[in-house]
Amino acid sequence: MTERPKAVLVAVKLPDVDDAEFASSLAELERLVATLGFETVAKVTQARQHFAAAAVIGEGKLEELAELTGGTGHVGTTAPKPKDKARLKRAEAEKDGDEEDEKKDDDAKKVALVALDHDISPSQLRNLERATGVDVLDRTGVIIDIFHRHAKSREARLQVEIARLTYTAPRLRESPTGKERQHGRGSGEAALELDRRKIRDRIAELKEELEAIQSVQGVRRAHRRDARRVALVGYTNAGKSSLMRALTGSDVYIEDKLFATLDTTVRALHPEVKPRILVSDTVGFIKKLPHDLVASFKSTLDEALEASHLLHIVDASDPSWPAQLDVTHAVLEEIGADAVPHTLVFNKIDRVSAAEKQALGVRFPEAWLVSAHDAADVSLVRQRIIDLFEARYEEALVLVPYPRQALVSEMHEAGQVLEEKYEEDGIHVRFRSDPDTLARISSKLLA
Repeated sequence: MTERPKAVLVAVKLPDVDDAEFASSLAELERLVATLGFETVAKVTQARQHFAAAAVIGEGKLEELAELTGGTGHVGTTAPKPKDKARLKRAEAEKDGDEEDEKKDDDAKKVALVALDHDISPSQLRNLERATGVDVLDRTGVIIDIFHRHAKSREARLQVEIARLTYTAPRLRESPTGKERQHGRGSGEAALELDRRKIRDRIAELKEELEAIQSVQGVRRAHRRDARRVALVGYTNAGKSSLMRALTGSDVYIEDKLFATLDTTVRALHPEVKPRILVSDTVGFIKKLPHDLVASFKSTLDEALEASHLLHIVDASDPSWPAQLDVTHAVLEEIGADAVPHTLVFNKIDRVSAAEKQALGVRFPEAWLVSAHDAADVSLVRQRIIDLFEARYEEALVLVPYPRQALVSEMHEAGQVLEEKYEEDGIHVRFRSDPDTLARISSKLLA
């Protein structure tokens, strides 16, 4: 088995963050880093009133971090090679016959990434890279990198690339690679501006291509506009894709990783009902989801905005589910989908205790408590989805003239035809459907 590259996590606990929230966020960062393929070997944390201006953490913690990565611990451009604290400790270990510090130093050479649980400035990122001697990613950088690796469709790849370039542009000045790229090409400022102009031009090209794709997607959504549509929304890895697969019998991609799903999938409820009910899976939300990604994935999130009903999926087994619930509400509000009718669905209920399940039922009496891996639960969810739409149904008697009898076939597809009587003046149909469909049928008869 190939050994995974190693990563060190860095986080600062600010006064307005409680211990539980801090621990949960750091654990989530570890999962994000694991999704990128890294193994977390150490965590450097510090409680501070505010971020250190130069490198987020204080000098002492920066030296501790440098020991783990084999860096100098200095942020200056003329900092000495790592012969200070780390090497002194190594020399003392050799003198005392203690091999533990040597092992730590060997492990440090294998650290390939420092990941911060915060968004930091380009200059702070540059300083951390100088001090540690390895690549540094802030939380946004980690998420964008995951999106970049997981995007499969052309639309998703374009969306991620726009977000990645938008994130990269302001960091050109500060990144060591940016400076190396400018070296030997004349004035640094001129070369930097040229690079930024190329990025702006590239973003414009990508947006133009994305608009063309989204216009086609818009046509497809318009064709589905009259259909009953349920969108699954929620925090990443809450089990949306598993539930989608169970409800529709489709081969939706499932993996126990954050952001395993980036592309919207739309399938019909299975076994099919008449009228058809479509179920769509959407990209998962996450705390501090970069605004550029929210903007880039607007067309994907439009599935939530244009749905008839939202199923808000929550991982009941995750201790931080209340915070995840708040994040999902915030993102839905940001895209304007907070007004869409929704139902709270606690998934993975098989992983919680009986007492926890009972407490959830008391606190959220209208919520559905289910497991996507339980066939009986899936069947219950399917029936409840059908009931959601049929609860709005109204019954009407419709007279369809014989020259317009094609409308009867349309009524069979768009609702429930309870009775048909063929009389001299036309076809008398007892029809049940939602008010919008009834109005549409009536308008066609009057046309």
